[in-house]
Amino acid sequence: MKDLLNNAKEELKRVDHLIYVSLKYTRTVDVIRNVLDRLVSSFDFVSEALLQKVVDDGKMGEIPAAPKLRCEELEKYYDEDEKILLAVKEYLLQRAILRAKYEKINEYRRHVGMVVKIEGEEITVNIDKVTEYYTRAKELIEYIQETYDD
Repeated sequence: MKDLLNNAKEELKRVDHLIYVSLKYTRTVDVIRNVLDRLVSSFDFVSEALLQKVVDDGKMGEIPAAPKLRCEELEKYYDEDEKILLAVKEYLLQRAILRAKYEKINEYRRHVGMVVKIEGEEITVNIDKVTEYYTRAKELIEYIQETYDD
């Protein structure tokens, strides 16, 4: 579990640099997409760590390879934990954002953003939104280390 959480932290270090250095100076949608990609990758490690704990406790056979199945297993085994359930929802949203067709707005300006339509709802992902996602991802890892790490 520790190794997987450390991998997630390493991804978040890269996200930190992308937000506070790369995005600050380039202000492009490509950097926003890269931030989202790293956040998704970080949660992949987190989900694997949480499910590895379930496997180690003997409650589950093996960890599914497909992200959607992993999320279903997380929702099943951590159904009492609101923070993990919210993180799963956010993760699925971020994956959907990355797969959706997008439009660029205000590129090379402070309010650079990526506009996507998901299930009929228009979502704008900008610097503030990815910073919010990053902050929640950091808090989730700290929470997991305090709560579930042996």
